[in-house]
Amino acid sequence: MGIHGLAKLIADQSPGAIKEQHIKTYFGRKIAIDASMCIYQFLIAVRQDGSVLQNEDGETTSHLMGMFYRTIRMLEHGIKPVYVFDGKPPQLKSAELEKRGERRAEAEKMLAQAQEMGEQENIDKFTKRLVKVTKQHNDECKKLLTLMGVPYIEAPCEAEASCAALVKAGKVFATATEDMDGLTFGTNILLRHLTASEAKKLPIQEFHFSRILLDIGLTHQQFIDLCILLGCDYCGTIKGIGPKRAIELIRQHGCIETILESIDTTKHPAPEDWLYKEARALFLEPEVVDCSSVELKWCEPNENGLIQFMCHEKQFSEERIHNGFKKIVKSRQGSTQGRLDSFFSVSGSLSSKRKEPEVKGSAKKKQKTSATSRKLQEKAKKNQILHDSHVPKAIAYFSTSSDIFSLNLNLACEKTKRA
Repeated sequence: MGIHGLAKLIADQSPGAIKEQHIKTYFGRKIAIDASMCIYQFLIAVRQDGSVLQNEDGETTSHLMGMFYRTIRMLEHGIKPVYVFDGKPPQLKSAELEKRGERRAEAEKMLAQAQEMGEQENIDKFTKRLVKVTKQHNDECKKLLTLMGVPYIEAPCEAEASCAALVKAGKVFATATEDMDGLTFGTNILLRHLTASEAKKLPIQEFHFSRILLDIGLTHQQFIDLCILLGCDYCGTIKGIGPKRAIELIRQHGCIETILESIDTTKHPAPEDWLYKEARALFLEPEVVDCSSVELKWCEPNENGLIQFMCHEKQFSEERIHNGFKKIVKSRQGSTQGRLDSFFSVSGSLSSKRKEPEVKGSAKKKQKTSATSRKLQEKAKKNQILHDSHVPKAIAYFSTSSDIFSLNLNLACEKTKRA
């Protein structure tokens, strides 16, 4: 479920904290992905005639097709994905899980009625509401990722919390999920729509947590209290307080305890035995993977293993899986060039340099050649991280990067001029 109304609240209160990006922006980035959210999306979206994909044995395969092709798409754009799977849900989530069970039971009744009436639109709607990610779905996706050479992590508890911990530890660049509680757990950068279908043409939304806190004027703990007031997975919320009122109250009073002392509880009653303190503690100090022991490795894909699992066992087209394998191999070759910001550290400004007296004619040409030579020699002594063979690769990356306009690399004849 995530946090009710948080995305809209941020868009209203901190629009500058949200950037719309193209997938090419994340070339060379390691990104932690909420696996369960992805699998759920695949089960919803990858369908034929309104039903999940199945093989001849009646086994669901939508999750495998989605995981295979969406992961390949990221690899082709130079992204290094690491999938994080949910562990055991926290005890605080039991009430929310019970509510979900009740909603599923209601959806089953509504589906039966829609089928009896022949209402196809409602049949599709309620069928999707019954989608649930199972242990088998998770295990099959883990096996597929291993065969593709893509790492995954099993979180001890909530996947979003471990994703956020990996970001804060510097292991990955961002958390990719559709649930906004990744921000509540403190991820520095959250990406939405990274694994969305390419056909939807949705731009990737990049949320910057530090900018959000700055714009709305809250600390992390106050932001957590705001999220609890909005509605989260771990406890109820105060009746009659919407997003606008919630942020006003947090700004005015600073915490839920003081809010409870100041509001009219007859008009705005809090839930009985409200576990907001426990929810706050869970967001502040969640049970997460030990980041110091995490080693992320992207390995060579196993072609024979992929054919055996996806084709012989799950009955996918051998030609398509083989073509997918070739794309993975090709993407590994391209991803070795790395990001340009790992090659350079840019400081100073061209405009701050003293302007030399103008020299004309042959003297100008000679001086230009001599100056270029001296610059190259000085650069070679100070900075040896860029080998000649890296220059074409650097330029190739810059040609697709949105940041190229801050630095120009020109390869003229056999000489390289770098400012």
